[in-house]
Amino acid sequence: MTCYQTGHAVFQKDDASPVTEADREADRIIVAKLRQITPGIPIVSEEGEKPDIAEAEYFWLVDPLDGTKSFIRGKGHFTVNIGLIHNRREAVLGVIYDPVSKEMYYGSAQGAFCERNGTEVPIHVRRKEAPLTALVSHSHINAATEGYLVAHHIEKRIPSASSIKFCMLAEGKADIYPRFGPTMEWDVAAGHAILAAAGGKLTLPEGQPFLYGKPDFLNGDFIAQGGE
Repeated sequence: MTCYQTGHAVFQKDDASPVTEADREADRIIVAKLRQITPGIPIVSEEGEKPDIAEAEYFWLVDPLDGTKSFIRGKGHFTVNIGLIHNRREAVLGVIYDPVSKEMYYGSAQGAFCERNGTEVPIHVRRKEAPLTALVSHSHINAATEGYLVAHHIEKRIPSASSIKFCMLAEGKADIYPRFGPTMEWDVAAGHAILAAAGGKLTLPEGQPFLYGKPDFLNGDFIAQGGE
């Protein structure tokens, strides 16, 4: 938030995407703490190392600043995402923090919660009832997403940015989040864990399990859903 409020240099990564000193410093702090508390678990971070996790039972996925473009524009809508993966298919623990609102969402086998104004509140997905409400990206909605929404007769939409879409599903503010287009595993892992802990699910469009540890940690299309 110091960088956000006082100005920050913007650099360009090898893939031409932007990165700021806030991304790098958050990565340094988070990775150091995870190494301290779980020294035997590999850490994959967007801004850090990408270790071989082929034989790892558990590994961390970290996005130290999800929504860098919004951060640069000073529009809010950015988060910190930390997720723990088990056997490449289960997101077993997730934390998403919104530094602007100071709201923190987290989920595990103990349930899903939102900490807001110093108070921890349990959260849960809502039961699906027509008409459904979909969450869509501020900047990444495309023809495939439009086609899915039309095919499933979903007219009501809530534009949102970053991983907060998973949190909104988890606390029952919408029913479905269809994503057609590339994302990275560190964009999704924390939200997946929170959503699952709140009673929702994340699958491929045809219902197959969503897996982790893919080549280059690159995701394909997916559907995140609240209650049945």
